[in-house]
Amino acid sequence: MHAHNAQIMVSEKLMISEKRIILRPNSQKRTDNTPVEWRVSPLQVPYPYALAQMKERIKKITAGDGAEQVWLLEHPPLYTAGTSARPEDLLGAAKLPVFDAGRGGQFTYHGPGQRVAYVMVDLKQRGRDIRSFVQHLEGWIIDTLATFDIKALQNDDRVGVWVNRPQKGKGRQDKIAAIGIRVSKWVSYHGISLNISPDLSHYQGIVPCGISDQGVTSFEDLGHKASMSEVDKALRRSFEDHFGPTIDV
Repeated sequence: MHAHNAQIMVSEKLMISEKRIILRPNSQKRTDNTPVEWRVSPLQVPYPYALAQMKERIKKITAGDGAEQVWLLEHPPLYTAGTSARPEDLLGAAKLPVFDAGRGGQFTYHGPGQRVAYVMVDLKQRGRDIRSFVQHLEGWIIDTLATFDIKALQNDDRVGVWVNRPQKGKGRQDKIAAIGIRVSKWVSYHGISLNISPDLSHYQGIVPCGISDQGVTSFEDLGHKASMSEVDKALRRSFEDHFGPTIDV
């Protein structure tokens, strides 16, 4: 995988444990302990604006003129297409806007009730290991969910965070968080989307991440209630465990 323009695809097989993340020896924390900016947008953010903001920030990080940043937000209802998106996975006439994301992966849904976290960090300062980075992203979300007594896990064939749903059939898992990133000159952007209380019916307009034999779920679908601010606090605590200190912006 070429480091200057690497993409994590949904189908990539990673080193996984069902119960707990398998961490490589190198940590994702910076050795200089420089804090990551922690940005939260209270209003819905249009996707083209978010994409432009990410690209501007990673240019600054690459040039040494900008701080790393995690940006928490919600989008209005829309679909995004990754670089592996297949036209047949957009089912029927799209009832929502579709945007080319430029990240790895296939189609996914974003909308209200879903916490999106865009992670713009310099992997040159964090071990130069893209697989380890993705594993830590998954571990970050798994640990966050544990705060709310949601037992989530990794899947040895699929990137993302999953919940076992045996009541839906043997081996059935539903995805509660999607991960799609791009890495340019060792700087990451895009990130994760965690379902709190989105309208899950919108997923019926796509084959989420190209996976037709598993479903999607959310806090609400699992019978867990949590406000976005409560989730944000848990996300921040867990992020600092995996990636180091943060600072408000």
